[in-house]
Amino acid sequence: MPAAIVTGSSRGIGAATAIRFARDGYDVTVNYHTSPDAAAETAATVREAGREATVVEADASDPAGARRLVDRTVEAFGGVDHLVNNAGIDQHVYTDELSPDDFDRVMDVNVNSAFCCTKAALSALRESDGGEASTASVTNVSSILAFTGAPVEVHYAASKGGLISLTKSHAADFAPEVRVNAVAPGHVETDMTADRTPAEKREELAAIPVDRYGQPEDIAEAVAYLRDAGFVNGETLHVNGGELMR
Repeated sequence: MPAAIVTGSSRGIGAATAIRFARDGYDVTVNYHTSPDAAAETAATVREAGREATVVEADASDPAGARRLVDRTVEAFGGVDHLVNNAGIDQHVYTDELSPDDFDRVMDVNVNSAFCCTKAALSALRESDGGEASTASVTNVSSILAFTGAPVEVHYAASKGGLISLTKSHAADFAPEVRVNAVAPGHVETDMTADRTPAEKREELAAIPVDRYGQPEDIAEAVAYLRDAGFVNGETLHVNGGELMR
């Protein structure tokens, strides 16, 4: 059976993506770093969908952690057909209050994890037939802020922009055996957006023509499309309800 790794899949977009892959017939490695109970819940839902799940604690931004994540997947499922680099963190702080350590940490989790996990999984992906898709694939979860910037999330926006460049470079590097694409979500209701004030929410919704926030399942649907779209490579799919790019 085909198998997928979804980093940062204990909750939010990662959990929704892991569950979507299971419902589409994939065994899934559920990855977490600090939320074991939530990861166990995701794995249980994967199994309820009729697929196998293995749960791996790993810091995806650490080369040893990324290697363990891939090795455990190969041991459990015999290979890796698709990798979703979703692990990420956010922080709201203006530049004059932003420490170099905080900047580096966001870049580590949001960019280095995608590099480390892709590098660790590359051999297994190249050996895959892609499962139901025509080729193996990597999908990086970026953000609309990679294109708009963000005054209180400078390091987050920069990291998500880095993922776009990484996507294009890896797409050129790895084809035709492995396709690499990205999704750029707009405002999605997850734990990372739970601290928005009512005023902030009104302002955000005013910029979204479909008049609602995205849900994690909306992003999972886009990732599933890129997984199966055999002639799409090096692209970034905006999933934002038509949000106006300021």
